[in-house]
Amino acid sequence: MEFEPLNNMEMEFDIGSGEEDDNNGIDIEQDVDYENAEFLDGGDLFGDIVPVTADSDADLEPYEGMEFESEEAARIFYNSYARRVGFSTRVSTYHRSRHDDAIICRQIVCSRQGFHQGRDRNSKRKQKRPRAVARVGCKAMMMVKKKDAGKWVVSKITKEHNHELVPPDKVHSLRSHKHISGSARSLIDTLQAAGIGPSGVMSVLIKESGGVDNVGFSTVDYRNYLTSRQRHFGDGAQQVLDYLKRMQAEDPTFFYEIQGDSDHSAGNIFWTDATCRMNYSCFGDTVIFDTVYRTNRYRVPFAPFTGWNHHGQPVLFGCALLLNESESSFVWLFQTWLAQMSGRHPVSITTDQDRVIEAAVTHVFPDTRHRFCKWNIFREAQDKLSAVYQSHPNFEIEFRKCINTTESVEEFESSWQLLLQRYDLMENEWLHSMYNARLQWVPVYLRGTFFAEMSVTQGSDSINSFFDGYVNASTTVQVLVKQYEKAVASRHEKEVKADYDTLNTAPVLKTPSPMEKQAASIYTRRIFTKFQEELVETLASSATKIEDSGTVTIYRVVKFGEEHKAYIVRFHVFEMLANCSCQMFEFSGILCKHILAVFRVTNVLTLPSHYVLRRWTRNAKSAVVVDDHALELQSTSKESSIDRFNNLRQEVIKYVDEGAKSSHIYNVAIDALKEAIKKVKTSKKHGSGVAPLGNLLNGSNGEVCSAEGNRLGQLQSCSADEKQKKIEELVNELEGANERCEVYRENLLAVLKDMEEQKLKLSVKLQNVRLSLKEIGTISD
Repeated sequence: MEFEPLNNMEMEFDIGSGEEDDNNGIDIEQDVDYENAEFLDGGDLFGDIVPVTADSDADLEPYEGMEFESEEAARIFYNSYARRVGFSTRVSTYHRSRHDDAIICRQIVCSRQGFHQGRDRNSKRKQKRPRAVARVGCKAMMMVKKKDAGKWVVSKITKEHNHELVPPDKVHSLRSHKHISGSARSLIDTLQAAGIGPSGVMSVLIKESGGVDNVGFSTVDYRNYLTSRQRHFGDGAQQVLDYLKRMQAEDPTFFYEIQGDSDHSAGNIFWTDATCRMNYSCFGDTVIFDTVYRTNRYRVPFAPFTGWNHHGQPVLFGCALLLNESESSFVWLFQTWLAQMSGRHPVSITTDQDRVIEAAVTHVFPDTRHRFCKWNIFREAQDKLSAVYQSHPNFEIEFRKCINTTESVEEFESSWQLLLQRYDLMENEWLHSMYNARLQWVPVYLRGTFFAEMSVTQGSDSINSFFDGYVNASTTVQVLVKQYEKAVASRHEKEVKADYDTLNTAPVLKTPSPMEKQAASIYTRRIFTKFQEELVETLASSATKIEDSGTVTIYRVVKFGEEHKAYIVRFHVFEMLANCSCQMFEFSGILCKHILAVFRVTNVLTLPSHYVLRRWTRNAKSAVVVDDHALELQSTSKESSIDRFNNLRQEVIKYVDEGAKSSHIYNVAIDALKEAIKKVKTSKKHGSGVAPLGNLLNGSNGEVCSAEGNRLGQLQSCSADEKQKKIEELVNELEGANERCEVYRENLLAVLKDMEEQKLKLSVKLQNVRLSLKEIGTISD
């Protein structure tokens, strides 16, 4: 990677709108000042970021060489460290690689670093009130750089400050550590609705938190929050509406809806487009409803629906602006979004832990697995357990290990109880409530559900930040549209680049395994890399058979040197089905090293088709497949014209994607489209008659169907009696065909049953031969 060294010049920046400046190939990020930046409701960019320790977990003090999984994790850790020490932080500068434009160097500093530039004396613009001097040239900072392996390493650290540090009982007053938690907001809303005034609400909050120092915010922050609850679009409303109307006029596939509000000043807005629907049709198995705007108190109440594409990149399903955050508003939003996604419910959905959102999810998605964002829960723990964090530095490490690294329910339960006993937290109400909700956020309880994440411990530790760098604490409604379009364009460009890299660069194989070669040709680059890591791990693992019933064999898989940590794999030989106790495949859709180790010892040389999820493959978006909902629309007249329009639109988008891949395919697609248009016009001309059915069958099922279609088409020229007679003949033929199909099905089932019985007999004979050979060997000895 090529990058420019950071210089020593002082740089002052306002909180940016997400635009990036080009400075001779070096990108400088806006300098986010938590101490002096103005926020709508006392919020901050790091208000919800929780401390995350480095991989070593050995020392909470930052040091050169310390590694992190991501740049965000480094920022989170440094802010957590700052809270313990007694200062506030802000993000300073970053550099991008000239090779792929990715951020490769980040500097996080004490909020009192540098000096404010004085206002021009000749400027006509005057400050409403003089500001206290906040920046005093403090040199405390941490610089992290990205390594080739993807890790972020601390390259420089300065711990000395040139100002007094804040004592533990006052640290919550610093900007980067202020936070109104989700539960606090819910309590505030409830108390306010009951007619309790600000002083009374603060008294309850202080009592519930165990003291004013544990509340995490001031009365001013609370009043700002109340003000933000009544915010409106203001001058930006018309701009947003004009944009939505223009997009719909230019693109019939663009959809937006405003929840019943006549003047559009306080109504919720939802919008989506054809690309979002296409994304959902391919990757809508798991969804993240990102309401981080509420916890970070963004000036724009922005809430996107996102997921993960076949490269593991954030992908967009739709967006909303929410000014009314009642349960009915979230129900309206979820139902409106679901209708645009063809009514197909996701397997799982991740949201913030909020009683209002939870109730809405239960109402609209009753069969969808609902997970709380672990990232937000760890952030809330920082506030609720601040006294424990400060008095016991190791508590955070043990708390995270209890949540992230326990392998079974029994191990988690034991670890949780020991943690509470060790730190005398058996009576802590917040921990008690979080334990009661453990099924919705502790990874060990979620492993059996698909979330499209690469590891169980990663799960929801960070937000799917589709709009990261574009929507932030200073974004207003007036600039949201511009930033929205920039973010969408940027994500599309990254996906195109990932597609190009996958198709045009061959990965380096590390084993002679045919399975690795197969995976390299099927998966995208990133998913193959993850699969390859698991496959290589099998070389250091052993799979020992511990039970064999003939059809199901149970293996104990351990890594050399870690015999105390075993995983159990159940392998159904005939059906080629394997289940591992780690449940990685169920959670991520990628086979774990334990199942692959069993495949290795049982000579399974290639991946069974049912272990290759299409959503992770190179062709995840290339198939033109009509979904079940669209097929249902063909046989019912109860569906609305909007539903029919949306489904046809999705199929056309898929058709275009396939048809534009080459000039030859394009010509074929054009000819087929012209023929389809003729058939549609014919169908429209004949109304609901059966003649078009013959044409449609002709287009899809060849000459036989063409003959049948022509027979049906002749009904148009027959009398009523003749039509009825023809219909009866066709019905009799259909019943006869159904009877023949039933006979074929029964015969096929009988054959399959015989095959299974033969396999079982052969297995028993094989087992007897093995026992006989073993006895002969014993006698020989």
